[in-house]
Amino acid sequence: MSLLYAFGMLSSPVTLIIVAFIAFLMFGNRLPSMMRSLGRSVTEFKKGVAGIEDDINEAVAKAEKPMSESSEKRE
Repeated sequence: MSLLYAFGMLSSPVTLIIVAFIAFLMFGNRLPSMMRSLGRSVTEFKKGVAGIEDDINEAVAKAEKPMSESSEKRE
């Protein structure tokens, strides 16, 4: 129960600022490398999403191509 109360106290803006400041002091020297790796991860994620979108667009184009060819044959 006291653990839940402790997390409830962290909701105060002043307390969050103090915790962030202490975390910055403790982990400040690793912060640039962490942000660099986070940026690389986001870039790789965006590349992956773009690749999936390209695959989907190609599949849709292939699926539409036979349909347009079959409708041309009927006319």
